[in-house]
Amino acid sequence: MAFTLEIGKKAPDFALPATDGKAYRLADFDAAAVLVVCFTCNHCPYVIGNEKREKAFVEKYRGRGVAYVAINSNDVNMYAEDDFPHMQARAQALGFTWPYLRDEAQAAAKAYGAIKTPHYFVFDQARMLRYVGRMDNSPRDASLAKTHELADAVEALLAGKQVPMPVTEAIGCTVKWIGKDGHFIPGDVCDLV
Repeated sequence: MAFTLEIGKKAPDFALPATDGKAYRLADFDAAAVLVVCFTCNHCPYVIGNEKREKAFVEKYRGRGVAYVAINSNDVNMYAEDDFPHMQARAQALGFTWPYLRDEAQAAAKAYGAIKTPHYFVFDQARMLRYVGRMDNSPRDASLAKTHELADAVEALLAGKQVPMPVTEAIGCTVKWIGKDGHFIPGDVCDLV
């Protein structure tokens, strides 16, 4: 069995606190035709380089029935800036218009099989996984981006079509697992790490 959730599998539930003072479960996004779950953090240069595109992506698709949620699962003992107060400050400073959740126990990261930050999981209306991977091929520098796999996946689902490339390599820093080295990647990860 692969570490990362496989295409066609159901979205795992979660119940996590958010920077907006609320707690969210998977069911809170039931009304959305498409759900994008992004595993992210505060410190990663790939995440930071992707911030403007992330915000533009959310705004572009919000009115088209696409829900977006970001989850930070990183071990705060490794990177203190990934703690909840820093998440709240970041969400406010950058004007997040989507839920930014804290996965302190790393249960969501394990259930989804997040490997990198950012790492995107796209689910259809039935909450079956239809795309997993990256936003594009250059998260650190938008000017070098030549692909747009995340948008391609969402557009395909909104049009009732098959996702053209359902799996891509997530590009970013590794998820910082509790009790593991900072560059740890689980041994049962597929080749797309």
